[in-house]
Amino acid sequence: MTQDMTQERLGRNSPNADGYGHYERLRIDWAAPGVLRVTLSAPGRLNAVDAVAHGELTAIWRDVDADDAVRAVLVRGEGTAFSAGGDLAMVEEMLDSHAARTRIMREARDIVMNLIGCSKPVVSAIQGPAVGAGLAVALLADISVAGRTAKIIDGHTKLGVAAGDHAAIIWPLLCGMAKAKYYLMLCDTLSGAEAERIGLVSLCVDDEEVHERALEVAGRLAAGAAEAIRNTKHALNNWLRLAGPTFDASLALEFLGFTGPDAREGVAAIREKRPPTFT
Repeated sequence: MTQDMTQERLGRNSPNADGYGHYERLRIDWAAPGVLRVTLSAPGRLNAVDAVAHGELTAIWRDVDADDAVRAVLVRGEGTAFSAGGDLAMVEEMLDSHAARTRIMREARDIVMNLIGCSKPVVSAIQGPAVGAGLAVALLADISVAGRTAKIIDGHTKLGVAAGDHAAIIWPLLCGMAKAKYYLMLCDTLSGAEAERIGLVSLCVDDEEVHERALEVAGRLAAGAAEAIRNTKHALNNWLRLAGPTFDASLALEFLGFTGPDAREGVAAIREKRPPTFT
């Protein structure tokens, strides 16, 4: 590969890689030859996922899958946070609108299933808080690299709704049913070190090494036998496809919760910075 071809492939002439410039909440560039870097970006909001970002997280995996130049994906959050999860404006929209609940539930399903179905290997670099919709992406990545002091929390029951998104489809498989029930029902926070100990993430490294190590892993995947790696991912992800009915049930129960009083109390408690008082 010539130097000009390498520069074009790395997208060094543009902050966004060619073909990805329409994304508003995802910053996309080439981190290394064949490695597309997807960065969740909401400055000042810990990369919270708003309605625009939620929609974009459904589309990016289809675009990546169709891009022959992509051999591996590195997904991270901007700055020192992965993602604070869904923002309250989007949650409040779901409380008040059946149409919004229907749209966002469909997107939540597509985020999970499109990521599972994406043939390209995905590596996540988890630093700082990783919550809700952002956590779904972090943990459904094929290889997850977490900083020791990362703060991983599902957060759904604390909001007053069932643990939907990715939780039922992946947590029991990664860390076992006993740990999954404990953390998903109580919303206790896991550090990156504890997440590695129970098997929830692939690797744990010092905080300052997270992105470098994740990029190194993604580079190794990009340099590997693409067909063999993709077929291995596809075969292993059949375990997740088998859990499809469980996932659909959890998602339906989560969004049913947004029609009830506990979700409104959960949002109010967050707004008012107080413990919730559920009925």
